[in-house]
Amino acid sequence: MENNNEAVNSNFIKTIIDNDLKDKKHNTIVTRFPPEPNGFLHIGHAKAICINFGIAREYGGTCHLRFDDTNPGKENIEYVESIKEDVRWLGFDWQENIFFASDYFEQMYDCAVQLIKQGKAFVCSLSPEEIREYRGTLTDPGRDSPYKNRSIEENLDLFERMKAGEFDEGKYTLRAKIDMASPNINMRDPAIYRIIKKEHHRTSDKWHIYPMYDYAHCLEDALEGITHSLCSLEFEDHRPLYDWFLDELNTEHHPQQIEFSRLNLTYTVLSKRKLIELVESKLVSGWDDPRMPTISGYRRRGFTPESIRVFCEKIGVSRANSMVDVNLLNFCLREELNKSAPRVMAVLRPLKIIITNYPEGKEEYLEADVNPEDPGMGKRMIPFSKEIYIERSDFIEDPPKKYFRLSPGKEVRLNHAWYITCEKVVRNEETSEIIELHCIYDPETKGGWSSDGRKVKGSLHWVSAKHAVDAEVRLYNNLFTTANPNEIDGDATYNDYINPDSIEIIKGCKLEPDLADAKINVRYQFLRLGYYWLDPKDSSKENLVFNRILSLRDKWS
Repeated sequence: MENNNEAVNSNFIKTIIDNDLKDKKHNTIVTRFPPEPNGFLHIGHAKAICINFGIAREYGGTCHLRFDDTNPGKENIEYVESIKEDVRWLGFDWQENIFFASDYFEQMYDCAVQLIKQGKAFVCSLSPEEIREYRGTLTDPGRDSPYKNRSIEENLDLFERMKAGEFDEGKYTLRAKIDMASPNINMRDPAIYRIIKKEHHRTSDKWHIYPMYDYAHCLEDALEGITHSLCSLEFEDHRPLYDWFLDELNTEHHPQQIEFSRLNLTYTVLSKRKLIELVESKLVSGWDDPRMPTISGYRRRGFTPESIRVFCEKIGVSRANSMVDVNLLNFCLREELNKSAPRVMAVLRPLKIIITNYPEGKEEYLEADVNPEDPGMGKRMIPFSKEIYIERSDFIEDPPKKYFRLSPGKEVRLNHAWYITCEKVVRNEETSEIIELHCIYDPETKGGWSSDGRKVKGSLHWVSAKHAVDAEVRLYNNLFTTANPNEIDGDATYNDYINPDSIEIIKGCKLEPDLADAKINVRYQFLRLGYYWLDPKDSSKENLVFNRILSLRDKWS
């Protein structure tokens, strides 16, 4: 596994653009981000968004948001709106430059007619299965379709009737006439149009034929005046076809396609088809499930757009495919939140402590930093009383050696408060479960420091029982147990690699009282536990639900 931490100044795309501007090939840089509206965007799309919009912004150009809506059977308006929301959330603005492939269906049809008249396209009667059989393999050339030599007049007639909806799906396709012996399979007389009898989310039932992506994409770029068509590396073998269409049609504008490596992230699936499987099989709760690598999933989990942009900058732009450790993404967010997140205390699995020598009915407020990394964020006041909660895991009755948390007769520090010592363990008479501890506190250690110089190694977080706020907390982990779930062995399925501990829901958590008024867009550091925020979908004033965004540390450094 390789950590691709390439610096952004190695961006080879910028070198190409710098040379183009120097040679006065272009006056203004125009890029585009062209998603298909057939699913939600994922973190790999975030890289493409940052590259395309980022380069346009850096060079004072424009970046178009364009929806390649050429397959009505898989597209809908929900996906369109989600994509717009994701791009805005990441901090980018297409202004008036929003387009759809369907804006150009008439021009694309006219261009296809032009190719037929030039003898460069023909209507093929082979079935999809026969076309695959005729295509050949990587080592064997393909064979010409028996319909390749139809007359121009017959092709024009059939294509017009395809457009009119006269034929069933699969009956005919319009194909380019290139070279069935080409070593590049994409050049072996590829399909240009196919018949689809489904309603389009923008054009309704006006069209019965729809252009293929490879054909539509290059024409859209040319019609919009795109200067640099930036795409991921899997489209490198499609570039000759991209250029062939534009050359044969002699378009006024011919963009330059440039490929960069796609994002591969450990413990993560970035195939839209596989993400759809996760949603449809209900292995996750939806596209915005906080375990999903979708932008909406990261947003709901609590990631910030700034951290994702920094991550995309750190991995850089190259032509070498590599696997990026997901902990680098976590590191980028953790660096940001350490500086910005207010500190609070929360107890997820509470164990009650009664401080026997603390005055009955007394309560007081203790001062603590909102964020020790930023003194300008000020102080907060934490209530303290005779009964408090600590984490159940912070007490062991018979501790091993070098155990520094609470145990019978052991003294520990309560953060921002006092030293306490456990004197008694109270159990449930029927189950023998520990239900509370009786401790004493040293009033001379206020603030968590001893005036006589004695030191304790254990420091615990806590919450006053009298003032605690109840909440549900959801702990999220990697959705997959294998670092590369894209490579599933043998007869295994996704179910075999789904992490059974990818989510843990804990009810009855006890939080500092100020969190009753937690702000929906504020990310908090729960002392010793990690970074959390209110779930923007399920949380309410009556039912607080916090998502764990990240733990305090992980393996990457």
